[in-house]
Amino acid sequence: MLVNGPPGIGKSTLARRYLDDHPLALSLDVDVVRRLLGRWQENAAESGVLARRVAVAAISEHVRAGFDVVVPQFLGREPFIEELERTAAELAVPFVEVVLLDSRVNAIARFHARSSDAALAAHHREAAAMAGGDAGLGAMYDLLTGLLERRPHARVVRTTAGDVDGAYRDLIAAVEAG
Repeated sequence: MLVNGPPGIGKSTLARRYLDDHPLALSLDVDVVRRLLGRWQENAAESGVLARRVAVAAISEHVRAGFDVVVPQFLGREPFIEELERTAAELAVPFVEVVLLDSRVNAIARFHARSSDAALAAHHREAAAMAGGDAGLGAMYDLLTGLLERRPHARVVRTTAGDVDGAYRDLIAAVEAG
């Protein structure tokens, strides 16, 4: 299952919640894999490609073992989504693509609200630098909403700040909708 959405929308939170309900399911954040690579910042393009290859290998192994995988990741372009979709098809398991959305203004505000959370502070600073401020966050949002026009099977889940239970309920409903 791909849980896509703008930065700060709740992808990782919902992935963790999914793990609480699904023993031995794996939440595989490709950005975390990338940060595990030595000197990844100096090799931005190559580290991104390598992290995705490692992620696909881990996904394949975990699914073969009989367990779910959740990929909480902002993806504004199709290539990696299509690779995840192909991998699921090769493994003969369903591919579920969920996109979490709020309004553009609220999505940016929610991203900034994370900066006060000490546990997320370092990740927030890194994501803010990579995004390029509010203009970059807005551009990411627009890229994602444009992607939805080309991904008709993606299931959109509208989320509201602070309503994790409602978002999780809607995520599960989207997954079960087939």
